[in-house]
Amino acid sequence: MLIYILIGIAVIIAVLVIVVALQPTEFRITRSATIPAPTPNVFAQVNDFHNWNAWSPWAKMDPMAKNSFAGAPSGEGAIFSWAGNKKVGEGRMTMMESRTNELIRIKLEFLKPFQATNLAEFSFQPVSGGTLVTWSMSGKNSFMAKAFVLVMNCDKMVGGEFEKGLANLKDVTSGEFATRH
Repeated sequence: MLIYILIGIAVIIAVLVIVVALQPTEFRITRSATIPAPTPNVFAQVNDFHNWNAWSPWAKMDPMAKNSFAGAPSGEGAIFSWAGNKKVGEGRMTMMESRTNELIRIKLEFLKPFQATNLAEFSFQPVSGGTLVTWSMSGKNSFMAKAFVLVMNCDKMVGGEFEKGLANLKDVTSGEFATRH
């Protein structure tokens, strides 16, 4: 009887390993919002890591996080590092590309509670009434990340934070524009 139980457990484990292994290797999470502000104003908020505490949803999760800045003051070469509570963990962002009023690419390195390297992008498009901002993050899923995806909806979880961040960005940048239009 014990042998059948062990075989059953082995089959369940094998099926779980196969299901996890078949999950997508790459992921991309994207959210967009139209912000009623001129593109240069919105771009300036994202292009300077010093401004992020005003609108980043993660800054609000741990206002006591230790932040440091290195490299360029803003734009390409700017570096932002943080170490905070278990909600925000520890990591570093390096601005890899900054095309004025068009695109920002950031290398996003998570150090704790897990290690991962992803790419974050912000694109800016002038539209009637303001700026269409698209915030995305992409990367590769490790085996453990694939297993995590089976129990947590990362698109909903991270995407929800992107939505909050875009709403905060709207609040920070739209006041001046709204008074002129």
